[in-house]
Amino acid sequence: MRWVTTTTDLWHHFGRTRAALDRAVPDAFHWTWGQDGGPGAEVLGDLTDKVVGDLGAGAARHAAHLATRHTPARVDAVDGSPAQYDLATGLFGHLAPRLCVVRADAVEHLRTAAGTYDVLYSVFGALDFTSPRALLPAVAAGLRPGGLLAFSTLAHHVGGAPAESAVVAAEIPARTPDGEAAVLRRWVLREQVWTRVLDESGFTRVHVDVLPPAAEGPRSAATLLVTAVSRRSVPHRW
Repeated sequence: MRWVTTTTDLWHHFGRTRAALDRAVPDAFHWTWGQDGGPGAEVLGDLTDKVVGDLGAGAARHAAHLATRHTPARVDAVDGSPAQYDLATGLFGHLAPRLCVVRADAVEHLRTAAGTYDVLYSVFGALDFTSPRALLPAVAAGLRPGGLLAFSTLAHHVGGAPAESAVVAAEIPARTPDGEAAVLRRWVLREQVWTRVLDESGFTRVHVDVLPPAAEGPRSAATLLVTAVSRRSVPHRW
């Protein structure tokens, strides 16, 4: 049976092959789809004594890099997948309390953490796999006034099809832990669509860079690197 879901258990397999061979904290922070170039953590600014959140952190490799190579007060690696939570805890649980691995849906977590974060970011994470109309207002609420959101997302679909001209999701093939066919919803949006929905969700100073792939191939893709600042005194209606 084919069915549509955003259930994070579909991430049961993701990152496990690498984790078996590589348990080290990464030396570098990459935003690009290929994880092989482009700007690094400097996009987030000076993180000294800041409270930072990684939304859709997966194995928490980016969060571990920030926690050990910079000087934040705390980095919360937030992911709703039980499998990814277990993977991240096994790899980097020893970095607590500087790194805190949080098993939670990003929207629900942010709704209970209003005004907590100085910086929130996502590297092909929750911003890709959660409706922007649900997640972005929650992000704006989770940030302190003037806080920074930064995220990388696909500039176009893998394979070359153009990004969407409206806030609609594409269906991505996936499999359940028992091998049953399923699909995930992924939001691959054009630059102007992201800009509009960020403005509607309580953000200002939106900036978008297009980062080309380091090498062309059937699975290569350009990256949108988006930054925005939370406006002050923005009402949030749940």
